[in-house]
Amino acid sequence: MNLNEFIQAALAEDVGSGDHTSMACINTNVESSAKLLIKEDGIIAGIEIAREIFKQVDDNLVFKQIINDGQQVKKGDIAFYVSGSPISILTAERVVLNIMQRMSGIATQTNLLVNELKGLQTKILDTRKTTPLLRFIEKQAVKIGGGYNHRFGLYDMILIKDNHIDFSGGIKKAIENTQAYLLNNNLNLKIEIETRNIDEVMQVLNIGGVHRIMLDNYDIDTLAKAVKLIGGKYETEASGGITLNNIRQYAETGVNYISVGSITHSVKCLDLSLKAC
Repeated sequence: MNLNEFIQAALAEDVGSGDHTSMACINTNVESSAKLLIKEDGIIAGIEIAREIFKQVDDNLVFKQIINDGQQVKKGDIAFYVSGSPISILTAERVVLNIMQRMSGIATQTNLLVNELKGLQTKILDTRKTTPLLRFIEKQAVKIGGGYNHRFGLYDMILIKDNHIDFSGGIKKAIENTQAYLLNNNLNLKIEIETRNIDEVMQVLNIGGVHRIMLDNYDIDTLAKAVKLIGGKYETEASGGITLNNIRQYAETGVNYISVGSITHSVKCLDLSLKAC
């Protein structure tokens, strides 16, 4: 789904046969303005998408942007003004707010984690723990917040997880089967494999043939030992049980990436409001 298709579907879901409340209450001949009011400190995201939503509702609306995506904002700031038909403004209002509040919440939480790692080389990754059909905007919000995107879906990278290993008969079989599959299907995809303990790390190191090793649910000391064992031969990624309170300690082990599912699957939306002015 591209952005245009997404906006059309979102508007169709919300507007249906028409914004009957606005059409019933408001004179169609008047023009008005509204502002996007920031009600909570954070990182703003979704302004460019908001512009496109207003345009699709009514391309006669005038959109005046004050703040850019990715900027730090404070309570009381104004992100943009929109002027023209008040009916059109209100028709777009809820779709704009729903998208911007969620994107801004994701960008804000991502940025908090990124700031904890200042001075270190470790990068913050998102995961596939996203809202169905909203993945592309949620992953865009992660990037706006200073993070990086992991694979987008099942098709653009190999990630051999614990269930794949167990179902295929072990780490060696899983890697060999994967390499044969990629060769037979003429696919050029990077291979990442999940490990659950030092013994599994050693198995992967003995077999080789991967690009990145995921170190899942390791405590900090064990993670440090695993990163040292891998010794830069493969990229490393830590995952599981990592929070704002301990993420810097995990990153100080020298791990290349830390993936955090919570920045998309359980984030708090940033409080925003569209107000007449």
